[in-house]
Amino acid sequence: MKYILILSFLPLFILAQPKTGNNQMTEKEHKTEKEWQTCLTPEEYSVLRKKGTEKPFTGKYYTYDENGTYRCAACGNELFSSKTKYDSGSGWPSFYDTITEGKIRYSKDNSLGRTRIEILCAKCGSHLGHVFDDGPNPTGKRYCVNSVSLDFEKAK
Repeated sequence: MKYILILSFLPLFILAQPKTGNNQMTEKEHKTEKEWQTCLTPEEYSVLRKKGTEKPFTGKYYTYDENGTYRCAACGNELFSSKTKYDSGSGWPSFYDTITEGKIRYSKDNSLGRTRIEILCAKCGSHLGHVFDDGPNPTGKRYCVNSVSLDFEKAK
């Protein structure tokens, strides 16, 4: 009986583990909060480390339409391709998919009196925004991301 209970939790543990296309975990970035404060602007620190939100329709990448890669502003981790960016009308940059599986970590967020899924950089744990199930095909996802949490690298 003990073994049945232990094994019943195993699938949940396996599902919770982040994966990448080549089955390697994203290398973690470890800094103290004091170190983050010195390398991020006050606005970046507020959003990335304190889970703040920039005002809608104000972010530098909201209407940005260059080809390239969006990276975590804190650690440079590749997060989204411009090919998956779309205008959701939400006021924040929106993407229907991540660049590679395992680049983003998901966490339940019960703030604001409702349950949402927070998205965090898998490398440094920084807050990026939230993901919703009201996006376009092919995924049906809307990754709603704060511009301040992103850097952009133009395609070569």
